[in-house]
Amino acid sequence: MPHSRTGEGDTKASRGGVLRRLGEWCARHFVIVIIAWLVALVALQVVSRAFGGSYSDNFSLPQAQAQKGLDVLKAHDPQAGGYSSQIVLRDDQQPLTALSSQMSTTVAGLEKLPHVLSAQNPLSAPSTPSGQQNVGPLSDDKKTAYITVRFDVQPSTLGDDYLNGVDTAVQPLRSAGAQAEYGGPLGELARPSADDRVSELIGFGVAVIVLLVGFGSVIAAVVPLLSALISVVGGLAILGLLAAAFTFATVSPTLATMIGLGVGIDYALFMLTRHRQNLIDGMDPVRAAGQAASTSGHAVLVSGCTVIIALAGLSASGVSFIALLGLAAAVTVVSAVVGALTLVPALLGFIGRHIDRYHVRPPIAETGAGAGDTPQGTWHRYAQRVERRPLSFLSAGVAVVVVLAIPLFSIQLGHIGDGADPTSFTDRRAYDLMADAFGPGSNGPLTVVIDQTKVPQSQRSALASKAQQSLDEVPGAAVVTPLTPTQDGDILIGTVYSAKSPQNAATTDLTNRLVDDTLPDAVQGTDAKGYVTGTTATQVDFRDIVASQLPVIIAVVVGLAFLIILAVFRGLLVAVKAAVLNVLSIAASYGVVVAVFQWGWGGPALGVHGKVPIESYVPMMMFAIVFGLSMDYEIFLLSRVHEAWLRSRDAKGSVAHALEITARVITCAALIMVSVFAAFIVSDNIVVKMLGLGLAVSVLIDATVVRLLMVPAVMTLLGRHAWWMPRWLDRVVPHIDAEGAPAEARSAPH
Repeated sequence: MPHSRTGEGDTKASRGGVLRRLGEWCARHFVIVIIAWLVALVALQVVSRAFGGSYSDNFSLPQAQAQKGLDVLKAHDPQAGGYSSQIVLRDDQQPLTALSSQMSTTVAGLEKLPHVLSAQNPLSAPSTPSGQQNVGPLSDDKKTAYITVRFDVQPSTLGDDYLNGVDTAVQPLRSAGAQAEYGGPLGELARPSADDRVSELIGFGVAVIVLLVGFGSVIAAVVPLLSALISVVGGLAILGLLAAAFTFATVSPTLATMIGLGVGIDYALFMLTRHRQNLIDGMDPVRAAGQAASTSGHAVLVSGCTVIIALAGLSASGVSFIALLGLAAAVTVVSAVVGALTLVPALLGFIGRHIDRYHVRPPIAETGAGAGDTPQGTWHRYAQRVERRPLSFLSAGVAVVVVLAIPLFSIQLGHIGDGADPTSFTDRRAYDLMADAFGPGSNGPLTVVIDQTKVPQSQRSALASKAQQSLDEVPGAAVVTPLTPTQDGDILIGTVYSAKSPQNAATTDLTNRLVDDTLPDAVQGTDAKGYVTGTTATQVDFRDIVASQLPVIIAVVVGLAFLIILAVFRGLLVAVKAAVLNVLSIAASYGVVVAVFQWGWGGPALGVHGKVPIESYVPMMMFAIVFGLSMDYEIFLLSRVHEAWLRSRDAKGSVAHALEITARVITCAALIMVSVFAAFIVSDNIVVKMLGLGLAVSVLIDATVVRLLMVPAVMTLLGRHAWWMPRWLDRVVPHIDAEGAPAEARSAPH
């Protein structure tokens, strides 16, 4: 039997719990809480700057064949087995042979640098055999050359100061008029440091506009932004401290900022919206803040835990690089949840009843129609239309999602090469010089390593001949150099140059063909083992490992999210619906990313040079992040549906009621998160662009097509069956309460 509004208020007022007491305490003692946050923020910044670590893309795949080949090479020829990088030289005025003394001085200077194993002088290297494509190190017109420098560590981990020594060594050539650009890892080291301030300002600016237009109140617009900013700054300081113990990728701070700002603003907005409605309903500010923490705060806690669990699911990939990216994002999610549950109530207690003192339009609360039982606003009328024609709305939503997902079927995973970077980057200029002078494959040579340690001396000559013949006949190769033995004679080394660029699918196919077919056939019948190593081969191995683990990640994340929804709402079909619709929305966002970057539909407008593959780990990261974030809106909407269902037992009416009071908040929250993510498209980092666009599109689709169209339609069609749950399953699955409902009201009819 439906309760009166007074009865509902009494029930809510009687709700105890830790979150209510925490919210009330923070609102009552707002001076202590705000000062504690500021002191903690300053302390974390000081400690992080003093003891924090740095970020680098240095990671290894111990079980990958490319790493095994590198280890074999290091053991038998340390000079050849290091990490290589190129310094590309160009002189349009004179041949580089005229700069012989400067070249020798430069090479000698490079060899004296710490961690350098060797540096090859291009002027003294053997010339290319007649009739064979010239792949360097000196071009046919003698105006382009490259110095190959080998390091005993990954150059990108050496720090910016290391470039001072490189610049000093190269200065004689530059003073003589030659252009010098750094390719490979040295080029990555020379890239300008990521600056997210422009993206943050754009995101904040749009968020202010959305909040002012959506809710009218100036102070109410400032609170979520201030809370999110403080939370993210604190989270990034903690991430810096963790970086002293773990090797986080260079993209980690940007990813953490992106996610932290998005969820931080959303969580604070959910809290603030409920608080303002409580004030309208007659509560004093302290009690209103506590009640918001008990209800919306509970939903924030469950949503935050869901996001964190989804990010933790990335560890199932078995790749530390990806697992640590998930950890980096989870750090700012935790700080955003803590900020929403403590700092937001404190700010609300400080503001008191003056939250709507300054406004640009009449302030609007949750319902947008006052405190009456039967709101009749725009969203209410929309909810009634969905209730009358659920199949039509569901069909329209499915059609939109399916069309957007079509490009997904042609997705090409790979590594985004230097050729897609802005021309302001030295590694991009080095890439172009190499491609023009020596062909596109020169930017990603494949090093072939044949370990013949266990092969008798009498069989080695035949093995070398057979292997060379096999390599010479491999399809897709532009140049294959002769196999040469190491000084101890136990290893054969050769280089294969692809006819295409390193990020091209043909180069990936060539690498896999060498590993899977050519080398096994070449060493068949002997105890020799063949490997393909080098930067490009390592990237292909990484791609293959990630692609093989993506289904595992999807299964783990979907399974965990399914269990959480099941535990929160006690409805089997509700949980199935959540999992299926979230997968559909993510598939649509994948399709948009493929169309823009891989197909090139709008890529140049975003600052991307040409068509690029989808960075291998981006789909995995997007899935975990988006699946977690989508639960924010899922839980926020369904908690209101569930609350109304428990009160009235009217399945269809509960959906319409929940849509009416949450649609405005979900729409504004989604627009803010979309603007935060989309603002990172201005980044120079192509992976950040890809993640920014993918996450923005995902949230937009999820909060509009899925959350405001497909979910209400499906819930209306399911009716009371949505909340059905077998009794045996109800006993097994633990209870998780989304909005602090009393224990006696937790279970819906079965």
